[in-house]
Amino acid sequence: MRAKIGALPLLLVGFLLASCASPRGLDEPPLQLPQLKPGYGRVYFTRPGEFGGAAVQPEIRMNNEVVGRSVPGGFSFVDRPPGKYAVTTATEVENAVTFQLAAGETKYIKTAVTPGILVGHVTPTLEFPEQGQSDISRLRSVGTKF
Repeated sequence: MRAKIGALPLLLVGFLLASCASPRGLDEPPLQLPQLKPGYGRVYFTRPGEFGGAAVQPEIRMNNEVVGRSVPGGFSFVDRPPGKYAVTTATEVENAVTFQLAAGETKYIKTAVTPGILVGHVTPTLEFPEQGQSDISRLRSVGTKF
């Protein structure tokens, strides 16, 4: 009985954190994102909602610079000049994905939680543009200032 009572506050905190970035509502207006500057590419970071792992929200780093957090039900983006980039997330282990970004190009990096020993592992993967655009249309902007 005591273990059940101890788990209840943790479960409540998880639900509260998950509600911080709930999916976009049907009654919300479409997002008006800024134009991409000439000579730059855009990288979106998405994390479609999931039930488990809501409390796991590590930093997202791009070439060792913190560019956001992996938030369930949320997306963010950065604009960068052309070049080679590595996106990493770390909890118990560090996971990475690398890619080449061209001027005018848009990349979509999806982060997802997989089970770990002590805490979930958040893994970034490169998504197809159609899937990334579909994800963004259902997610809330988190951490992007525009």
